[in-house]
Amino acid sequence: MLPRPWFSSLRPLRSFQLLHRNVTPSRTLIAAPKPGSGPLMDRRSDRELPSLQSSHRWLRTLPIFLFVLGVSTLAIFNYQKASSSVVNSTLYALRTNREARDVLGDEIYFNSQMPWIWGELNQLHGRINVQFWVKGRKAKGLMKFRSERRTRRGFFETLEWSLELDDGTVINLLQSDGADPFTQTTVNSGAPAEMQ
Repeated sequence: MLPRPWFSSLRPLRSFQLLHRNVTPSRTLIAAPKPGSGPLMDRRSDRELPSLQSSHRWLRTLPIFLFVLGVSTLAIFNYQKASSSVVNSTLYALRTNREARDVLGDEIYFNSQMPWIWGELNQLHGRINVQFWVKGRKAKGLMKFRSERRTRRGFFETLEWSLELDDGTVINLLQSDGADPFTQTTVNSGAPAEMQ
């Protein structure tokens, strides 16, 4: 067996020094500041974190949030109906109808600044059944419009277009000869085609 060199005894000492040189001395944790204890002048990265308070305060505001969400959703869908081409076309046709102008007067428009459009407006499946309040200079009334598309590629057929006044009088605005007032002429054929 060969003799050990003289520097072999230094190896354990060196590894011990390296091990302890990289270890930081342990410090005590600083408690988080209490309410009313004044400003914290210095912050250390190893300070104690504040305790989490588990509260269910959000459960109290959940019904309010759901109510606001529901009202907002209804308002958005109603705005979409009010600005649709169907409602605008029926309102224009009501303004140009002689019977409606005789009863309601001039300047026919929605009854309120934010009109509520009742009913179904489903052009994709061919079902339109809407009603809303209108007013003129003389009176106000509830206008009802119902139209259906019986086949997938067919045209809409107006089934009802009426005006119900405050006193209960119902005026049928469809023409007496059965012609649909909401027809338009197609460019190619020149034959009347019902409004899409």
